[in-house]
Amino acid sequence: MAVVYYVRRLSSGRDEDGSRYDPGLAILEFGRAFPNEAIRSLHVTADGGAIFVRLHGNKAGFMKSHRNHFACHLIHPGRVRVQPLTSAKGFTVEFLDSPTQSGTYVFDTEKEAAEVSLWLLDNYVAIAERDEGEGAPAAGLSSDPAS
Repeated sequence: MAVVYYVRRLSSGRDEDGSRYDPGLAILEFGRAFPNEAIRSLHVTADGGAIFVRLHGNKAGFMKSHRNHFACHLIHPGRVRVQPLTSAKGFTVEFLDSPTQSGTYVFDTEKEAAEVSLWLLDNYVAIAERDEGEGAPAAGLSSDPAS
């Protein structure tokens, strides 16, 4: 009976291509990597290969799936560039602090892609406003392909 439960549990989280997305595992792994960060929401790409993490305090995180574990990192304000795709369901991200995680990410819906890009922008704008008060120039997020 235990074998049946284990097999059923493993197969229930599999997509048609055999990959797994387990939100509980994602939350645990991000919590292990960054125990002082409070997760507000998770946004999974269409293929389940990456998760954008919205955190409290206008912070953001990113998780890339590597089969049975995730590579986690915080997205520091001003250290990410986002370029829209011609299809509105995704965008290309350049992580300046973690270039190996950069890439093109597509979501299930245009609404989800817009939401993620907006809170990435909010993360950037919040730090830009703070820097503006300190007299430092802001850099990073751009929706203009020429920049």
